[in-house]
Amino acid sequence: MPLEQVLLLLVAAAGAGWVDAVVGGGGLLQLPALMVAGVSPVQALATNKFSSVCGTASAAVTYARTTKVDRQVAVPGAVLAVLSAGLGASAAAAISVEVLRPAVLAVLLAVAAFVTLRPAMGSVPQPHLRTRRRVVVAVAVGGVGIAFYDGIMGPGTGTFLIIAFTTILGWDFVSASASAKILNTGTNLGALLVFGWQGHVLWTLGLGMAACNILGAQVGARMALRRGTAFVRVVLLCVVVAMVIRLGWQQFA
Repeated sequence: MPLEQVLLLLVAAAGAGWVDAVVGGGGLLQLPALMVAGVSPVQALATNKFSSVCGTASAAVTYARTTKVDRQVAVPGAVLAVLSAGLGASAAAAISVEVLRPAVLAVLLAVAAFVTLRPAMGSVPQPHLRTRRRVVVAVAVGGVGIAFYDGIMGPGTGTFLIIAFTTILGWDFVSASASAKILNTGTNLGALLVFGWQGHVLWTLGLGMAACNILGAQVGARMALRRGTAFVRVVLLCVVVAMVIRLGWQQFA
């Protein structure tokens, strides 16, 4: 692979780490960059998981040091996420992305409208929403449903987790992002184990991208913690709009 392509991938990995650490959606940068460099789609998805799991795990540690993490949600959710994402990755070849893309596009449009029309959402925590039943629902939605989606397709997993925790449990965006990183680490790990077993990961390239992803993730996590929920909300909307544009172009172009 030419040196300029490798450098492009390293820059993309750093940018993806920053986006993932703030709101998720770093695959918007890494996956296209890998495929532009000539990597096959399955190898791009697999190598993206390797890079992302390193960056997301480092961001999760940074968040956990300064933000209280709800262990009753994060721990069982992460365990389920490893299993569910692994199942999703195993089923990826049997489920057409063409079928999933319109559904994901519709969900993203709904998310964009929801966040835009409810500016107060995620700005202030609403602890009264956190009931035992809602905790179970949040763990199931994040650790099973969203994790399975990450194994099959992936883009926007961290964003979906943040929205799920904010709406179901009434967390603010920063707290939701902190727990989302833990579950997202589980989803990336589950998919990576399957892709690695199948021999699709480009390990040497992935190591370089992982180092840059960690660097970007550390910068992103610190910015989110320093600037607060308003900053996370703006980045969230930008990422959702970018995903809508990308998926819409793939669907209708």
